Amino acid sequence: MDCGRCGTPLEKPGDYCLTCNTANCDTVVAAFERDRAELTMLDGEEVVGTTTVTTIPEEDDEAMVVELRNFAGLVADEIRRKRPEEVYAAGDRDVLRETRAQLHHEFYRVAGEEPVRRVLERRGERSLEVVETPPREKMGGTHSTLIGDREGRRAIGVVADHPHVKKIIPGPIDAGGMGSQKSLRAKVTRADRNGNVRLLLRDGSSVQENRIVTTAMDTETGEFVRDDLNEALREAELQE
Repeated sequence: MDCGRCGTPLEKPGDYCLTCNTANCDTVVAAFERDRAELTMLDGEEVVGTTTVTTIPEEDDEAMVVELRNFAGLVADEIRRKRPEEVYAAGDRDVLRETRAQLHHEFYRVAGEEPVRRVLERRGERSLEVVETPPREKMGGTHSTLIGDREGRRAIGVVADHPHVKKIIPGPIDAGGMGSQKSLRAKVTRADRNGNVRLLLRDGSSVQENRIVTTAMDTETGEFVRDDLNEALREAELQE
C-alpha cells in the first residue's frame, strides 16, 4: 500500500506516513481471540487493509502473565503505527483489557459478532464508551450490604471490572421465601430501554437486586453488555 497523499510505499496497510506526516486510516477495528488479533484499518467507510498478530498462550500462570502482556504489546504497537482517531474492539476480554492499558487512543467496545461490519453500519453513532474508573470506585447508593459475603463481593467485583459498567447500586435484601441454593448464584437480567441492567444475587432464601448503570445507550447495546457480564460470571463459576 502507498501513502494516499505522497505515494510513498508503506510497510503495512494503513500505516501513518512519516514522509508527509499523513494518516492513511482513521479507525482500527480489533477482533481479539486469546491466541490472535485481527486488525482491520478503515479510512472513512473503506477497508484499507488487515493485519494479524498471533501468540502461543502459556499454560503456566506466571509465564502466561508475561506472554499476555507481550502479546498485547505487539497489538498495541501495530495500532500506534497507524495513529488512528478511534479504536474499536471486540472479543477476548483479557487481551482487550491489556491492550487498552497500553494505548492512549480513543478506545471503544463494539457489539456484535462481526465488528467491522458493525462499525461500518453504525458510522457516526455513539459506540460503547470505555469507563476508566477503578472498579472499587463504581459502588454507590444507600445500601452497602451485599449477600453472600466473600462470594457476593467477588460477583460484584466481576461486574465492576467490566469496561462498560459505570456504577453499581446495591439494592435491599429480600430474605423471604424458601431457598435451596447452597452457594451464591449471580445473573444479569435483560437490559432496559436505556441500556442498564440488574444483577440478581441469590444466596439460600435471600435475594438481592443490584442496579448496574452501563455506557450502553439502548436495549440492543445493553444486551451486549448483559451477555458479556453473564459470560464473565459463568467463567467465575458464579452463574445460575
